[in-house]
Order: sequence, then C-alpha cells, then structure tokens
Amino acid sequence: MQNLLSEIKQCRICVSHLDLGVNPVVTAHKNSKIVIIGQAPGTKVHKSGIPWDDASGKQLRKWLNVSDKVFYDVENFAIVPMGFCYPGKRNSGDKPPRKECAPQWHLQLFDLMPNLEMIILIGMYAQNYYLKKKCKKNINRNSRQLPCVFT
Repeated sequence: MQNLLSEIKQCRICVSHLDLGVNPVVTAHKNSKIVIIGQAPGTKVHKSGIPWDDASGKQLRKWLNVSDKVFYDVENFAIVPMGFCYPGKRNSGDKPPRKECAPQWHLQLFDLMPNLEMIILIGMYAQNYYLKKKCKKNINRNSRQLPCVFT
C-alpha cells in the first residue's frame, strides 16, 4: 500500500490542467474498512494536505457521528476522491475533478484493502462514476442530497 500511495503522491498525469499544481490528497491503509469517495480537494485542503479539512469535512464527520480522531484513523476510513488534486476555479465554483484519477488509481487502491466493508459516495461525480444510470437525475442544488452508500 505504501508503495502505491507514494506513486500517487508523485503523479503528474494532469499537471498541465491544474491551476495550483499537483498535491494529491488521498489516504488509505490495508486495514481500511470504509472508503469515502468525494469530489476533489478544495483550496483549503490543497494547502493543508489533510482530506476534508474544511467546513464540508466538519459536516461530514457530524453526519457520520465520528470524532476527528476516528475519522482520520486510516484503518477506519480511507479517503479516495474522484480527483486527488485541486482542479482549479471556474466562474461558479471549482472545476470538476480531473477524470484521470479514478480510472488510474481507484481499483489499485481497493485491491489492496481486503477488509473494505463499505464505500460512501459523496456528490454527483462519485455517484455518476460508480452508479452510472442508477443515479437520480432530478437532484438539484437546493435538494438535501445525502451521501450515497453501497457495500
């Protein structure tokens, strides 16, 4: 696992498309039981290098009813976003996560987590990628979209 995580941290496949350069943010361990797949790091997480180190992460930990200590224990939670680096800004919010990360790295990571019990998909990019046509198309910005979970 450590070799793969080191390889990911050195990844440069989309460097020319990233406004702030590369800084892959991903955590995993061979004993991880739950994987959280979200969109991509925002600017705060890009700077800190700590996944979900922002207001959305605070809300996620509240929804999961877990402490920071439990959440950041890689044997409990692996954090494997759709895009590992901050994708940059566009007119209305951040750009979508880069499409290179998930097909390049996700299955390699999952293969090294034999104790994986659950994957939590947060947001439309993760849900569309993994659930394909099973995702509801009528969810809009004002809906209270809960994370999608599959085991």
